[in-house]
Amino acid sequence: MATTVRARPAALILTDTAKARIASLMAKAPADAVGVKLSTPRRGCSGLAYSVDYVTEAKPFDEKIETDGGTLYVDGGSILYLIGSTMDWVEDDFTAGFVFNNPNAKGACGCGESFTV
Repeated sequence: MATTVRARPAALILTDTAKARIASLMAKAPADAVGVKLSTPRRGCSGLAYSVDYVTEAKPFDEKIETDGGTLYVDGGSILYLIGSTMDWVEDDFTAGFVFNNPNAKGACGCGESFTV
C-alpha cells in the first residue's frame, strides 16, 4: 500500500497585499538580509505585540514561508500564537501597516498595539 504525502499548509496565511509588501521590503533590504521575520515579543498593555523585522539568518525552529518576492520567517517561539492567522497589508489616507486577523487572540488593548492569548 502506497502512502500519499500532501504538502503541509502554511501556519500563517498571507494576502496578496502582504506578499507585495514583503517583496517591496526585500527590494530595499540590507545586503545581508535573507528575509523578514514575524515575532510576538512581550510588549504593550495586553502582553504580546506583532513585530516584523529584517533577519540575516534563520533559526532552527523558525517557520519558513516562501513568497514570490521574498521569504517570511515566523519566530519559532511565536508560532503557536499565530497558527491560522491571516497577515494583510493595509494602507489608507492616515496609516499603513500589517494587520493580523488572529483567531488565537482572546483580547486586545484599546489602542490595538498588543493582544493576549
